[in-house]
Amino acid sequence: MNISVRLFFGYFLIVGLAAWFVLNVVTHETEPGVRQATEETLVDTAHVLAEMAALDLSAGRIGNGAFADSVRAAIRRSPQADISGVLKEHIDFRIYVTDAHGVVVYDSKQAAVGEDFSQWRDIARVLRGEYGARQSREDPYDAASSVMHVAAPIFWQGELIGVLSLAKPMSSVAPYAERAAQRVKQSGLIVLAASAAIGLAFTLWLGWSIHRLRDYARAVAEGRKAEAPTGGGRQLTELAQALATMREKLEGKQYVERYVQNLAHELKSPLTAILGAAEILESDPPADDRHRFTLSVAEQGRRLQAIIDRMLLLARVEQLQAPEGDQTLDPKALLDTCLSLRQQALTSRQLQTRITVTSTAPIRGDALLLQQALLNLIDNAIDFSPAGSTIELGIDTDDDTVSFHIRDHGPGAPDYALPQIFDRFYSLPRPATGKKSTGLGLALVREVARLHGGDASFANHPEGGGEARLVLGRS
Repeated sequence: MNISVRLFFGYFLIVGLAAWFVLNVVTHETEPGVRQATEETLVDTAHVLAEMAALDLSAGRIGNGAFADSVRAAIRRSPQADISGVLKEHIDFRIYVTDAHGVVVYDSKQAAVGEDFSQWRDIARVLRGEYGARQSREDPYDAASSVMHVAAPIFWQGELIGVLSLAKPMSSVAPYAERAAQRVKQSGLIVLAASAAIGLAFTLWLGWSIHRLRDYARAVAEGRKAEAPTGGGRQLTELAQALATMREKLEGKQYVERYVQNLAHELKSPLTAILGAAEILESDPPADDRHRFTLSVAEQGRRLQAIIDRMLLLARVEQLQAPEGDQTLDPKALLDTCLSLRQQALTSRQLQTRITVTSTAPIRGDALLLQQALLNLIDNAIDFSPAGSTIELGIDTDDDTVSFHIRDHGPGAPDYALPQIFDRFYSLPRPATGKKSTGLGLALVREVARLHGGDASFANHPEGGGEARLVLGRS
């Protein structure tokens, strides 16, 4: 299980437990809260009714006086009240009144008149001067038959003459408690779903950031050009920058070691030639030999200069992560510029050029580096082309890339040389002179191509000669 999934499950577990705890507490507190609110209302109502019943109870007409008539009229009412989606159609209460000894003298249901209620908690406590309330089941085996009773003392001229108890079946308030609990559960599920969505989004974002770091590390390990990712938050950005710094330091050390070894190997041959010529010149040889060795020193010096210049250019390109002079370029105009710079070499070899362009889609890149890469390919084509032949050049374009291809009609490259033809310092003898180049030109071409999101390749053409391709990304 990857770290992103672990983080998501850990986050969701914490949020889920917190949400379950809150929902559980709220749900379990909903019914007691409704019951307490109902009791508070019953307290007010019971005391109001006790005041209204005092006159009839003191006069001995509590069962057939104005109070009893008002209660019967109220019970017959149909409120048709829509309370938060619950329709109330009936008056759901019961009133009974006892005398000062707890004997029932009035019952709105006419069911308990004459019974002794002095032992019931609501009546007994009020008779003792305390607050009296109780909750009892009409059916001991049915929790839904629970009824709440709230009692209030009846005073007449400062003397306790009886107790009024107001009863409310809890089944009438149960729908409100259930509705409240249902709403709390729905809200909790919505919160939980929203938390899951937020957690998923965070996990995807974190996974995306980690995957970018992973891809960057893989690109570094494979030696490909890659920029340190940013945008994953401050810590991840700092981590990416630390990886980039570490990469630069490690690559820099390895790069210097590798280049020193390669450079020392390649400089040894011209330096040996120069030192040998210098020793011979010190012995004052004949004029012809002196002239020949002087030309050798100059030629080897130029070779040293070419190696150093190309090594410096290649080193600079290899250290770049993106083109420096990024601009929009016309591929055809770029190719025409390169051919104009090599016109003298083409003329001296009596070489012709033929250009085929299938599209003129623009590209973006460093004009100087792309020009240098194309010049290297054109130079190779000139060196390997028979005098008087034609060099074929072309530009192909598709949705993602622009491809330059340059074909000569020379001998091509031996099969054994094809896998390493782009290696640094690898070179084949030129047919015209038998001499080798610095072996850095094609290595530079490939680095420039990769810097621009593409690649370079070389293959022998089926009809003879060799064909080099420089493929560049369009964006």
